[in-house]
Amino acid sequence: MQAVIFDLDGTLLDSMGVWEQVDQRFLRENGVVPPAGISDRLKQMGIQEAAQYLVDAFSLPMTPRQVIDRIEALAAEEYRLRIPLKPGVLPVLDALEQRGIPCCIATATYDSLVEAALERLGIAKRFRFVLTCSQVGSTKAKPDIYLECARRLGYAPGEILVAEDALHAIETANGAGFFTFGVYEPTAAADWQQIRQISGGWGMELGKLLDYLT
Repeated sequence: MQAVIFDLDGTLLDSMGVWEQVDQRFLRENGVVPPAGISDRLKQMGIQEAAQYLVDAFSLPMTPRQVIDRIEALAAEEYRLRIPLKPGVLPVLDALEQRGIPCCIATATYDSLVEAALERLGIAKRFRFVLTCSQVGSTKAKPDIYLECARRLGYAPGEILVAEDALHAIETANGAGFFTFGVYEPTAAADWQQIRQISGGWGMELGKLLDYLT
């Protein structure tokens, strides 16, 4: 393993519960009772795709841009002030730094929210770069974001480990030839056994990545 690509939400940040609250709050303020599983569906989409889906599925009198701006505003305070790191993040980043292993972030989250959280938590400089799905122009259902990270890191997929909490992202990275490490996320508990299987049994709390490094 020569480099690591980290997901952000649910992997580095304990933030998935916040997104469920934001999704439900947004729909309720627009007169919609949130259907079961809506957050699970939205998290597999890119920002633009999710906004268009919400407009179409619930006949909202808004443009996708207005949806994006409102959801970003609802989540912003949490990222600026409250969302914590998941357990084990700092020891793992320390270990990677000590070994000279470069790492980056590949995320579907809004650029402004990523920057706010990383700066507040004091870990922004631990990563070579942050790449978002919006910048690449595709979701994690396609390997584009991981392949672009690999290109920037200067290593082949088979030399890079991808740490993710979402099944669809693990499947994509694994299918593109990356090693994968599944980070347990309570909101995706139903997918955990499948994530572990795809990742060859490697996974749980991010701190367990230290075992992988040794």
